[in-house]
Amino acid sequence: MFRSIVFLLALLLPAPAFAQSCNFTVTNMNFGAVDSLSGNPVTTTATMNISCTGGLLDGGRRILICPNLGPGSGGASSATARQMLNGINPLNYQIYSDSGMSVVWGSSTWAYPSRAPAFAMTMTLLGGLLSAATGSMTMYGAVLGSQPTAATGAFTSNFSSADTAFYYSYSSATTCDSPSGSVGTATFAVSASVAANCLVSVQNINFGTQGVLSGNVDATGSVTATCTPGTTYTISLNGGVANAAPTARKMSKGTENVTYGLYKDSSRSQPWGDVNTPGSTVAGTGNGTAQLLTVYGRVPPQTTPSPGSYVDTVVVTLTY
Repeated sequence: MFRSIVFLLALLLPAPAFAQSCNFTVTNMNFGAVDSLSGNPVTTTATMNISCTGGLLDGGRRILICPNLGPGSGGASSATARQMLNGINPLNYQIYSDSGMSVVWGSSTWAYPSRAPAFAMTMTLLGGLLSAATGSMTMYGAVLGSQPTAATGAFTSNFSSADTAFYYSYSSATTCDSPSGSVGTATFAVSASVAANCLVSVQNINFGTQGVLSGNVDATGSVTATCTPGTTYTISLNGGVANAAPTARKMSKGTENVTYGLYKDSSRSQPWGDVNTPGSTVAGTGNGTAQLLTVYGRVPPQTTPSPGSYVDTVVVTLTY
């Protein structure tokens, strides 16, 4: 007699395990041409792209991204100002996490209180044994206004892996005050250029109320030039409505005139004119601040015309 027994054999094959992994790329932030004399900020944006993969069991899980941004190669002068550099010359700017540009995009490891914004995504099953999530974050940048003494030229700040510690982990946290988990990095550059520029303003000349023009009548006005540092300029004054020589300009009332001159010096010996009178213009070099140049006016003795108001219009041209 024979007896037999059947062995039941079992083998459990687990689904392959895929480690959670995230990759990051960041577009360059280019501010283009910056008018440093306008007093207004110049804004632009860059984009951080995020791509994460996981395994079958990661589907539906929440992944938290904490993308720390350090100061960049240009450094940071304060909690509100990162810097781009042109040699040793700085240009202040900042990166923000909000479109209103009120929340600085910072890091958990730098010296200032601002932190990275928290960004969450949900892993989605792809079918098969993989899950994934993709997303993007907008980085808002502003070159700060009121930097008239900024040098002209190209400015840059580079963000290397040392400045871009992007933490990611499965987490229910809502802030990035103390990020943890795996770390990814990305590199990008921030750039801007400051072009040579000048602004000009004037103060009118008023010779006042006079009687008989039997002696010199003197008065002054001014031209104010504000030019970027190192920018050379020339200021010329045309001949007025009559297109006259610098010392023979005419203030008019109808067909009657009063002759006057404009000068570069207080002794009224150096006429101030334009290219039609060689050597009569005024040259300077900008330093980013307002440079006031006095215009010396004189009405010489002459036959007095009839009473009334006599005026002339002189065009001031600043060439740089």
